Amino acid sequence: MTTATSSLYDIPLETITGSRQTLADYAGKVLLVVNTASACGLTPQYDGLESLQRQYGERGFTVLGFPSNQFGAQEPGSAAEIVAFCSSRYDVSFPLFAKTDVNGPAAHPLYVELKRAKAGADGNADIKWNFAKFLIGRDGQVLARYEPKTAPDALVGDIEGALG
Repeated sequence: MTTATSSLYDIPLETITGSRQTLADYAGKVLLVVNTASACGLTPQYDGLESLQRQYGERGFTVLGFPSNQFGAQEPGSAAEIVAFCSSRYDVSFPLFAKTDVNGPAAHPLYVELKRAKAGADGNADIKWNFAKFLIGRDGQVLARYEPKTAPDALVGDIEGALG
């Protein structure tokens, strides 16, 4: 049986280093998908995201970062520049993916499905800004969506609940 949400695992992705991948590589894990940016007022959330990764990674949790330049051109760098920034400034250990459009006609299919599964707090599907977050359960179901200003540490209860 194929459902729209299980198809999340089938959507082709490109890592920040150019490798091909799908979310099937993370099947059975709790995932936090985040559209990120290096020059945003919310960029310090990388600290909180990395903290979640380190705290829950061994229990089957993974943050997945999708840099996006769609909001105020706040992710203008190349893939190498993004990796260097995330490594040197925030010691990011979670996977990063190729720069991704999250809204509009060129929106990545992953974000099309995530937004279809969970609209924003105002009922609108579009991503409002950098650092919108989607929590995906071990079964590939989209459990929750969080607005950009929601601090990563505010997700602890939901993450622990999803981890079981």
